[in-house]
Amino acid sequence: MMTDVPRVALVPSTLDLLGVEQTISQQPDRAFKLRNAFKQLDQLSIEEQPISYVIIDCPPSLNLLTVNALVAADAVLVPMQCEFFALEGLSQLLQTIEQIRTTLNPRLKIQGVVMTMFDRRNSLSEQVLQDVRGTMGSLVYDTVIPRNVRLSEAPSYGKPALLYDLKCAGSQAYLRLATEVIRRERQLNAA
Repeated sequence: MMTDVPRVALVPSTLDLLGVEQTISQQPDRAFKLRNAFKQLDQLSIEEQPISYVIIDCPPSLNLLTVNALVAADAVLVPMQCEFFALEGLSQLLQTIEQIRTTLNPRLKIQGVVMTMFDRRNSLSEQVLQDVRGTMGSLVYDTVIPRNVRLSEAPSYGKPALLYDLKCAGSQAYLRLATEVIRRERQLNAA
């Protein structure tokens, strides 16, 4: 499906995914279904443009669909709310990624951690940010996504935040994050 954004294609999830886990759960290659599907699409192009990136958005729970995404992926970008319970979730995620790396996908790495829903008026947000930076070091992006009403409103209008309100603080932060991600990718590819 094409979007209003040039050179971006979106395949949204549907209710059909509800039954996929049950359908494939007994199959011996159940953790590799998505990776195998990507291999079949190796020559796929959109408007005669090769696909540069595939972004797979997963829920924060570990189910068979998330395992498939981690097995198919080269890297994980971790969005993390600046909240206390997110710290506990981060340690569980790191264990999961290590388990997937050692058993199913040795090339899986953490691309980076982006801190979201940052509220500078709240000292807890700052403390969580500092704790994560202390633990994850340079993997934490410099860009922090602020808590922003316009970001929260965008889904109810059926639009990405950048199309809903490009000038709001949240959208501007996501643009800075995109720039930072691209810069890191270029540095990694140049090395």
